[in-house]
Amino acid sequence: MKNRQNVTIKGTKDGLVLHLDDTCSYEELKQELDQKLSANSRTQEERHLISVKVDIGNRYLTDDQKEELKELIRQKKNLMVDDIESNVITKEEANRLKEENEVVTVSRIIRSGQVLRVSGDLLLIGDVNPGGTVIAGGNIFIMGVLKGIAHAGCFGNEQAVIAASSMKPSQLRIGEYINRSPDSNPANEHREMECAYINENHYIIIDRLQALNHLRPNLTRLEGGH
Repeated sequence: MKNRQNVTIKGTKDGLVLHLDDTCSYEELKQELDQKLSANSRTQEERHLISVKVDIGNRYLTDDQKEELKELIRQKKNLMVDDIESNVITKEEANRLKEENEVVTVSRIIRSGQVLRVSGDLLLIGDVNPGGTVIAGGNIFIMGVLKGIAHAGCFGNEQAVIAASSMKPSQLRIGEYINRSPDSNPANEHREMECAYINENHYIIIDRLQALNHLRPNLTRLEGGH
């Protein structure tokens, strides 16, 4: 009976992909990886660096173990580790992802000098007064008047949006993009529920809220019934 392979090496146009079994012991894995890479390097005639991606499946590796694997691979001729991919995340990473996808609802007025910051989406029931600031890792929805500063996508999410019942901000920020207080437009004075987003030219645009239906179709997570 042929022994099961714990390490599978596949060549792609971008380099090598190493698939590492996630049921064997770490020591077994490391030993077989060393043997197969040594055999593979003897057949490689290329002198240029070969990019290597490592897929560890459902195995969790500590940072030290990842470094150990990287060093083992680097020792072989012409091999350079590009990435180590795993299906497993730590409890801390899971909590962070949960926070970033969570909608936090706050009912209060953000007054001058006050800063409200959340990791995910923010639903504020109240106004943001001049000098007040709201910051979110995701989208910002304000059921009130926005007269202060709103910064959505503060971790770099340029798909984030800002919506308010009345949009009169002193500053809008989405990701790294900034839009100072927009010029007053008398035609817009009586418009309600507007939104701000980054367009294809990387400008922050203020539009009516209904524009989000086609601009950000994945904004809502609940599909309508039939």
